[in-house]
Amino acid sequence: MLSRAFAVASSVSLAALLSAGQSVALELPLPPEGEDVVGQIQVIKANYEDTFAALGETHDLGYLELIAANPGVDPWLPGEGTDIILPTRYILPPGPREGVVINLAEYRLYYYPEGENVVHTFPLGIGREGWGSPVGNTRISAMTSNPAWYPPQSIRDEHAADGDPLPKVVPPGPDNPLGPYKMSLALPGYLIHGSNKKFGIGMRVSHGCFRMLNHNVLELAGLVKVGTSVRIIDEPYKFGVSQGKIYLEAHTPLQDEEKPMTLMDKHAVVINTLLKRDEAAGSLQLDWEMVREIIAGEDGLPIQIAERGQALATHEEHVF
Repeated sequence: MLSRAFAVASSVSLAALLSAGQSVALELPLPPEGEDVVGQIQVIKANYEDTFAALGETHDLGYLELIAANPGVDPWLPGEGTDIILPTRYILPPGPREGVVINLAEYRLYYYPEGENVVHTFPLGIGREGWGSPVGNTRISAMTSNPAWYPPQSIRDEHAADGDPLPKVVPPGPDNPLGPYKMSLALPGYLIHGSNKKFGIGMRVSHGCFRMLNHNVLELAGLVKVGTSVRIIDEPYKFGVSQGKIYLEAHTPLQDEEKPMTLMDKHAVVINTLLKRDEAAGSLQLDWEMVREIIAGEDGLPIQIAERGQALATHEEHVF
């Protein structure tokens, strides 16, 4: 039985040969019907001046996903020549592959252009604790270039309490926290927008809106239109199929610090997520040791846990 570490190392080594450290835009071809895995993990050598925030901006990755994929590496000073894993392989989110899909748990947005066999994916900053981003179905209701910002009274009150009062209107420009573009959602008060801060993409930092790198929000604005559907989900555990193999991708669940999830809670969520998929009704012999390691690791990398055509071991037979 392969360990999770060996499985990750094997996939990274193959990807390194394929990518040769090259940065590629995260526009990825969709897999064949019935499959769910896109992209390839990449490996690069860090330069002396590199930080995870800078690498994220260059490679369209979020800060926390780089930390999760590179445990033990200093995000502010990785060190000259250090191998950095770029987690650019994804299991597509469950549900229809249409419009915009935001998965809060992985701080990531997916866009499926109509009539094209590709998916575009971008990192996001989402709502911090106490200002959580919503889950549900909505649409883009308006698109605005170089927007002014009208801070809601609740945010003005918060800033005033911290000794940092805000004006009623922040005009477009380098001090505007909405960046060069905003897309309003049909959910009142929620936006997809750029930012005047590079740090914070791929983290819980906003007041509920979805914050993007400025070059990413401009790219997305050129792809979508008013009326584009937006589906917001919160799925920390994604199962997917690729070439007859079953993969699990685990992210740290969003949770209230006062009520953290136990390991048993996380295992239960994984089992329930698996049972929602068609594979649970078929024949799978899961590698439960690998599943446990993936749940404990929460590194966001798709790892193989089974192959189709093997007998399904019922979850009652396995005690985590």
